[in-house]
Parts: sequence; C-alpha cells; structure tokens
Amino acid sequence: MHKRQTFIGLPDADLDQLDGAKVVVLGASEASPYVAGERSHSADGPAVLRKASAQFGASLGQYDFDLDATLFPDKEDKRGCVDAGDVPTSAWDAEGNRARITAAVEKVVAAGAVPIILGGDDSVPIPAIAGMAALGPLTILQVDAHVDWADVLQGNPYGYGSTMRRVAELPFVTRMVQVGIRGLGSGESWQHDDARAFGSKLVTSYALHEQGLSAVLDAIEPGANVVISIDCDGIDPAVLPAVNMPTPGGLTYEDMVRLLRGVAAKARIAGLAMVEYVPSRDDHNLLSGLVAARITAVGLGLARDALG
Repeated sequence: MHKRQTFIGLPDADLDQLDGAKVVVLGASEASPYVAGERSHSADGPAVLRKASAQFGASLGQYDFDLDATLFPDKEDKRGCVDAGDVPTSAWDAEGNRARITAAVEKVVAAGAVPIILGGDDSVPIPAIAGMAALGPLTILQVDAHVDWADVLQGNPYGYGSTMRRVAELPFVTRMVQVGIRGLGSGESWQHDDARAFGSKLVTSYALHEQGLSAVLDAIEPGANVVISIDCDGIDPAVLPAVNMPTPGGLTYEDMVRLLRGVAAKARIAGLAMVEYVPSRDDHNLLSGLVAARITAVGLGLARDALG
C-alpha cells in the first residue's frame, strides 16, 4: 500500500482518532471558487507544500535557529504532531466544502489540538476559522498584501476577496490585526474604512518596516488566542514569488519568523492557515514552497512547544 506523503514526515492520523494529538495538519484545496467547477489556482497547494517540506523534514532533529529550539529531539517521537490529510473538497460544491472544512477543524479543536491548515486559496480561512468557535474569543492576525474586506464579488460573498469581512462577522472574533498591506490594497477605500470601523488595526508594509514588529505586537493582547492567517502574497515576492497576485514589497522571511515568535511569546498561537501558494508558478526546486513550508513548520513548532 502506498504511504501518503505527510507534512515534514509527520505520522498519519484519522480525524476520528486524535487521542494524544497536540497539533494537527489539515489540507484544504478548495473552499468557495468564484466560478463553479473551476479549480483554485492554489488547489495543489496542500500536496506541494507537503512535498516541499520533505527538503528539510528529515533534519528536524537538528537545532533550528528559526525556532530557537529542536523541534523533534527524538526522531521517533513527533511529540503529538500529526497530519490528518486533506478535507474532501470539490470546485463544484462550495457550500459542501465550507461545511466539511468547518467540521474537520471542529474535530481538531474538540481533541484539544491546534489546527494547522494548508491551503488552498484565501477563501479557505473563512470556514476554517468558523470551526474554531470553541476557542473564542479570538484575535485574528492576517498577513496579506490585501485587506480582503469586500462584501460580495461576482455574486460570491465567501470568495478570497471577502475573507476578513466574513471572519469579522463571526461572533467569537473580537480583535483583528492585518499586516503587510501595500500596493493597490484590495479594493476601494470603503473596504478599508469598514475594516477600521470594525476595529481592525491595519499595519501597512511601510509601517511595519518603519516602526518594527511592535506596530503589530502591541495590538495583540497578552494571553490572547491568536489565529494566524497567512496569504503568501503578504510576503515579499523577492522571497516567495509563487502567488496569484504578486505585489512588490512586503514581509521578509525573517520578518515572518520574528512575527510568529513574537506572538508566541506574548499570546497563544491557537491556529494557523497558510494559503495562496500557487505551485504552478514555482520553480523546479519549489523554493517558494520551501519558504511557505518553513514558515508553517516554525508556527507548528511554536504552537506545539506552548502546550508543554
């Protein structure tokens, strides 16, 4: 029987048997496409992120300077970190996709584990975060070049341009910080006005580089449950170019690692989504996938270490 490739070589797990799990990786290729039946540009993201993670997955018994720790001191002991595979999705079934993604994340949360979501486009975090109600109140930290506060685009209120508006409507989401915004900024100015009216703190890429990480971390309450939603276009395309909407500027790899470590030091990483990686735009060495997988692995390690 062919063994399924898992993220960083983690053990396979069944969503209905998560006893002892501390961190659970889930893939979700599709959520709410703008054109029914048209595969997401990031539909192959979960599989290719797993493949890219194999470039360093066998070395996680070594000291990790990004994590400032050794993730797996015993190579045979993955310390409660598992990969539960992909949520079944279809480009023809947006409503069903959302329901299945939410239900899968609810199972992870009910098991007392931290969900790590591999996307998929930026419509995936809407149902994923909906599955985290039991963790509320939640602070959402979005890394993105765009604000994603559209209401309805192309007749779709759940697409990747409406992510943070829909998430802000969840009753258990009480705080939002959005970092990396730059360029054309995602839509007309009323979207940004609506985000600020909700209470979202918008930290442009310029503000981050001028003020440092305090521009973001000062808005995170000590001890908060923080869900980190990372759209790969929030990262500088000089570092991670394989995205759907590349925008010059943004966060560096080191910015991302420092941000994750800063959140973990002040609060709790309650969940993480890595979305909008586009494998078809990557090079043959999967360097963009490697960057995205490394950031995900650091987030996974920080979330795991906080559980003791």
